[in-house]
Amino acid sequence: MSIRQLTVFVENRRGCLAGITDLLAKNSIDLRALSIADTKDFGILRLIVSDSEKALSVLRESGVLVQITEVIGVKLSDRPGELSAVLAALDRAGINVEYLYAFLTRTEQNAYVVLRVEDNEIATGILAKAGFCPVGEEDLKAL
Repeated sequence: MSIRQLTVFVENRRGCLAGITDLLAKNSIDLRALSIADTKDFGILRLIVSDSEKALSVLRESGVLVQITEVIGVKLSDRPGELSAVLAALDRAGINVEYLYAFLTRTEQNAYVVLRVEDNEIATGILAKAGFCPVGEEDLKAL
């Protein structure tokens, strides 16, 4: 079970990020989660959205450099130590986490974590065996 993440390369200059989020908003695409890492000249914006195919098309048509990356998601109880337990389960199985970011929802008492790992299928199985609830795109659309 994986989630389609948009990876967007953004110039690090005034208005670029606002332009991307405005474009998505004008096309009725909701942001579910995001992360941005920057350097002096550019940023890497990672997005989980309500409709990844539509977002990909809209952004590409506007000349934005964007690609799809398959990531995994996991639903956690919103309490101390849950993320540590997820990372420990993956570490015991020898799975490297390249990056992660988390988000909360307005209506649930849970946190969600998006993880980029070497093998989504194996990592999802390991987390499910460890008692964690993997989430997919349909789960996120329901939030």
